[in-house]
Amino acid sequence: MDRRSLIKHTGIAGVLAAGAAPAVHAQGSVRWRLASSFPKSLDTIYGAAETFARHIKAISGGKFDVSVHPAGELMPAFSVVDGVQQGSIEAAHTAAYYFFEKDDTFAIGGAIPFGLNSRQMSAWTFQGNGLRLMREFYARYNMISFPCGNTGAQMGGWFRKEIRSLADMKGLKLRVGGFAGKVIERLGGIPQNLPGGEIYQALEKGSIDAAEWIGPYDDQKLGFNKVAPNYYYPGWWEGGLQLDLYVNQKAYDALTPEYKALVEAAASAAHVDMQAKYDAKNPTALKQLVGAGARLRPFPADVMSAAFKESMQLYAELSASNPAWAKVYADYARFRGEQNLWFRFAEATFDRFMQGQKL
Repeated sequence: MDRRSLIKHTGIAGVLAAGAAPAVHAQGSVRWRLASSFPKSLDTIYGAAETFARHIKAISGGKFDVSVHPAGELMPAFSVVDGVQQGSIEAAHTAAYYFFEKDDTFAIGGAIPFGLNSRQMSAWTFQGNGLRLMREFYARYNMISFPCGNTGAQMGGWFRKEIRSLADMKGLKLRVGGFAGKVIERLGGIPQNLPGGEIYQALEKGSIDAAEWIGPYDDQKLGFNKVAPNYYYPGWWEGGLQLDLYVNQKAYDALTPEYKALVEAAASAAHVDMQAKYDAKNPTALKQLVGAGARLRPFPADVMSAAFKESMQLYAELSASNPAWAKVYADYARFRGEQNLWFRFAEATFDRFMQGQKL
């Protein structure tokens, strides 16, 4: 079995256990710089890039070294795609929907309101047409993508005041990630797209009325509960945010087949590891937040219904005006319909039963 087959069939652990790392030593040294869109303090989402880099270095015996840089160190959080496209950095770790202003199609690669959950997103990406379609789109920006993490379903965020009905969304200044702001606008809100490291200060000063980030573990680290007590759910705009590793196409093409296989394998390892961390850490953090006074509240039914209606209308409008969106979304929507049909019988029914039990 050659090295590429070994990596494909046994994964990271199998390669290391088989002692295959020395076989890659014959390759030349490679040094990459990776810019993250996230602050170093968030060991979950920023940590996925570090996990990727650690695996690359270990399996290559130190010959392939990726230095990871937090948001703002090499470039601003929302400039990393420009950096990869222009070749000023070799790679970036980020959320695709941050770049919807370049083209709304970016958002489908990350999360869109009322979209796929994390397992469904992985299924579409790896076993459906998702990876092929998104890579075809990203090629326009001189880069190739590798799924590199998922947050799972997110919370709806921290609000200074209670949201009792759809009317309370009018004029609300909400920090929300990227593309979802289009739906918030249609509900009468005022979206604010701020990097993670800037949210607390804006919420504390009152320049925004509410803010969402990801979920309990990160939110606790960022301290949002100290300045906004109402914690809403669910984050209907992010049923499963997939993160991406973007690599400059020229830098990727310069790699040997072995090193290309390492990039894919290390990104896959980081992809699984990120969600495992969130799923493991969020329950304890949520209990601690509630114990400290956070008020858990579901979004009112009229907010959810209006948001869903506006989201579907937005997607129809984009499908009529943006050929790139139309091509990718048509496949995504078909897959979403099939997944919802399946999940409602086994997965969702099992979950609903278990969540009603005293454990």
